[in-house]
Amino acid sequence: MRGPSRIDPRDRAQLAESPVSPERVLALFRPHLGPLTIVIVTVIAASVVGLAQPFLLRSVIDDALPHGDTRLLIAAVAGMVAVAAATGVLGVVQTWLATTMGQKVMSRLRSDVFAHLQRQSMAFFKRTRGGEIQSRLINDIAGLQSVITTTATSVASNVTTAIGTAVAMAILDWRLSLLSLIVLPPAIILTRRVALIRRDITAQRQQTMADLHAQVDEALSVNGAMLTKTLGASDARIDAFDSTSATLVDLEIRSQLAGRWRMATMQIIFATIPALIYLAAGFPALTGQLTIGTVVAFTALQSQIFRPILGLLNMGAQWISSMALLSRIFGYLDLPIDVPEPTHPVPLDPGTVRGHVRFDDVSYRYPDGDVDVLSDIDLDLTPGRSVAVVGETGSGKSTLAALLVRLADPTSGRVTLDGVDLRDLAGSDLAHAIGVVSQDTYLAHASVRDNLLQAKPDADDAELWRALEVAQVADTVRDLPAGLDTVVGARGHRFSGGERQRVAVARTLLADPRVLVLDEATSALDTETERDFQAALDALAAGRTTLTIAHRLSTVRDADEIIVLEHGRVVERGTHDDLLAAEGRYAALAS
Repeated sequence: MRGPSRIDPRDRAQLAESPVSPERVLALFRPHLGPLTIVIVTVIAASVVGLAQPFLLRSVIDDALPHGDTRLLIAAVAGMVAVAAATGVLGVVQTWLATTMGQKVMSRLRSDVFAHLQRQSMAFFKRTRGGEIQSRLINDIAGLQSVITTTATSVASNVTTAIGTAVAMAILDWRLSLLSLIVLPPAIILTRRVALIRRDITAQRQQTMADLHAQVDEALSVNGAMLTKTLGASDARIDAFDSTSATLVDLEIRSQLAGRWRMATMQIIFATIPALIYLAAGFPALTGQLTIGTVVAFTALQSQIFRPILGLLNMGAQWISSMALLSRIFGYLDLPIDVPEPTHPVPLDPGTVRGHVRFDDVSYRYPDGDVDVLSDIDLDLTPGRSVAVVGETGSGKSTLAALLVRLADPTSGRVTLDGVDLRDLAGSDLAHAIGVVSQDTYLAHASVRDNLLQAKPDADDAELWRALEVAQVADTVRDLPAGLDTVVGARGHRFSGGERQRVAVARTLLADPRVLVLDEATSALDTETERDFQAALDALAAGRTTLTIAHRLSTVRDADEIIVLEHGRVVERGTHDDLLAAEGRYAALAS
């Protein structure tokens, strides 16, 4: 095991990137100051009330029993029962309030991370493993649960109990108090070392858990399972999973055993202290005349003071071990948003959108790139007009479509809808105005109905069937076991590729956008399926401003204008017949 002072360099880098400042942690609790105050008051009250027990015990031993004082005995015993009942009730109330508050903090943190990730551009999701995202959103935040839920209450309870117990011990006998406190320095030193070891192991464990999530996501998704089977890579996948799982087992064991020998040593020391107190009580010259009741009460207090002190030290240990988790979570919350929502969006009424799209001297370069993917693009799509964009793979066609639906923003120039820069429109308004049908159709693992209602939540069955009819997939849905309520399977794999595309067309029809982007929607289909699907696309595109990204030129010959891209630049434009007659780049692609 590595030394406690050696911290994983990745952990250092993570903490440097997203520091965990006390102010930021306190900000998590700021919305809950009222309940937090009540919890702290309840904790302090329970701690103070509990301190009465040793004094009641001393009265029983030194006064009530030796002198046969029945009235004092009854009062003291009743006081003990009352103290136990009061601390029990206060403990239940404290747990309820603290857990409720802690869970709300956790829920808010989860929601904030989820919402922030929703606002990230597609570039983030392309470079980040799905398992990594799931691990941070679920496992890392779950790992903080005990710390966030118990931090404030533990600090308040342990500080109050420690101070109160120390004062009570000094009242009983200051010399025995000094004897009891000599154990604190080694306790602090050993607990600090254990904390550093646990923090190191925690960071490794969470990273390994992220790797495990990624392997599950990659191997057990529909596409991943298909790839594994077709490549015959099942054994390799299993071996890799076994290796990661075994690493996780080792880290879990190391985490549980970290510092156990040191803590065992501390327990021996703590057990020795009461024995030394009994020994000291036998030497009146050192401690004065101590009554039996005082010795018993003091021993009870002495055992109580180490519990809150160790609680505070363990709280620090838990907090240190959670720093890496907090840093990873804050790291996601601190991610810059490449495509931000406008601060003051321009209102856009879907009912009045004309669908006039313009690319005004647009260029685009990837954030980490040094070459423009698109350069000096000027396009004018008047309402109801159809424009097709063709070119070889890597010419910038899909990037052009991505700019129109604002999956990215131009590096220079601007894209406008009805004269308004897309960067000034709210994302929800833009999504209602511009619809997309792409090659890689995604259907959620839900019913056909639920997938369609994503576009129009208030649509009735008549509207759903009408959209399916126009998309020429209604008969297929009627033949399903439960019709609209049939679950389509992961990514819609219950359907063929052409059927999934038609369901996507029906979904887009329900949204009724004024602008339509067809991003290589037919490229994955065979010729016969493409011909049938093209009829559904024609019905969808009727009367809408349409931008078609195409690989097969047969699908764009009827477009009002065809744009030919090469290395991100427009090299030709015109109708199908005009471009063929020009015998240029388009004619070469068509041959």
